[in-house]
Order: sequence, then C-alpha cells, then structure tokens
Amino acid sequence: MIGIFDSGSGGLTVLQEVRRRMPRADIIYFGDTKHAPYGNKTREEITVRTIEAIGELARHGADSILSACNSVSASLAVSLFDALPLSSDRLIEMVGPTVAALKDSPDRLLIAATAATIDSGIYQNAFRMVGKDVAMVAIPELAGAIERGADESEQGRAIRDALGSVNPDSFDTLVLSCTHYPLALPLFMRHTAGKRINNPADAVAERVAAAWGAREVGDGTLSFLLTQDSAPFRAHVGRFFPEAAHSIEVIQ
Repeated sequence: MIGIFDSGSGGLTVLQEVRRRMPRADIIYFGDTKHAPYGNKTREEITVRTIEAIGELARHGADSILSACNSVSASLAVSLFDALPLSSDRLIEMVGPTVAALKDSPDRLLIAATAATIDSGIYQNAFRMVGKDVAMVAIPELAGAIERGADESEQGRAIRDALGSVNPDSFDTLVLSCTHYPLALPLFMRHTAGKRINNPADAVAERVAAAWGAREVGDGTLSFLLTQDSAPFRAHVGRFFPEAAHSIEVIQ
C-alpha cells in the first residue's frame, strides 16, 4: 500500500496524478490538518511531524511512502531510515524528481515555495549540483490561505505581493514548489501571463509509477486520515475524486 502525507490539502494535487497513472494502487493519505501549514515551522518541528506522519501511515499498512510536501523534503536530512522501519527504495520525496525533470531545461527557473523550503536551500543546492542556477520567491501566506479555504481575492493578493518583487523578464518558467500552490493555478496564470508554469506533481507521479507501479497493484482503495476535520479538505477531495469511493477518518 502507498502512503502519502502532507501538512494538509496540498498533497492531493500529487495524489491526483498518482491515481491517474496507478488507478489500481491502494493508497492511504495522511493530512496533518491540525498543524498545517508546515511552511512557517522550524526544521525541528517539521521533522517531528514527519516522523509521526510516516509512523501513522505504517500503522495503517503503508509500506511505500510518498512525502508530498516540499517543506518536509528539507527535513529528510535527518536519518528517517534509522528512526523508522523504512528502506530508502520505499520513500520518494518532491525535490529529486523535480530537479531531474528540469535539469536540462534551457528555461530560467523561478522556484515559488514556502519560507521553510527556501531557507533550507534544498532546491538551490540540488540545482547547483546539476549545474543550474535558479531564483527563488517565497509566498508566505498562500499555503495557509488555501488550507483554510480563503477566497480568491486573498489568495491572489498573496501571489501578487510575492511576484511583485520579481522582475518578470528574469524568468521563463515558474515552478510551483509547494504542493498547495497548484490549487491556486488559475490565479498564478493570471499573474504570470506569458510564462510557463511547472507543476512538480507530474514528475513526482512519474517517479512513483516507475518505481512502484509493478508491485503496487491492488483494488484501488482510497482512504484519508486527518488530524483535524476540515471542510476545505473534504471539498478538495470531492472535487479531485468525484467518482472514487473513499473514506475519511479523523484521528486524535
């Protein structure tokens, strides 16, 4: 069984792409809605949340883990494999597949991410290792606004304020390196007219399908674990998976 976790709703954008490629995989999703978003938390806090999320998924039968949170990717520098019964070939995160997919692109990349992701330097360092420099822009308020179901004007203002500090002639492609951000894709398109927008969920789902597709063939079950009930989360699930039978459980 594949376990996917995120601070809340953002990872649903990755789950959607995984389901599209692996409709028969059994998947359980852990959304830490009580502590969302992670982008303004310390590395230590994120690490604790990460270990708890993976442990909860393992207790529910997941043995392949997808970390659908870029802020969590920064915390994976800790030795999770020593702390948890998990081998390295059974864990996939966001950064590696994203960098691999874009390393040969001639485009100038602007990485939009949370403060935690940017402060970690994980994208800057990873792209530097493949000989590519990237620019970064933080959108501090956006993930939280999306998570609580704020209206488009508030989300759009967060995007506009962040991108207003960036010279539009300095980049060709905007990379949405927070899994919440694709939930506001129409707003990004409105504020980046003429620019390409990359959703890393595609590259990550391709990696998942290539690595686990042959062995993760089941009944196509889909279930969700939440640390706090969330009407916006339930609405996103209904929108992304309107015909899929699923269960949602709130755990303490």
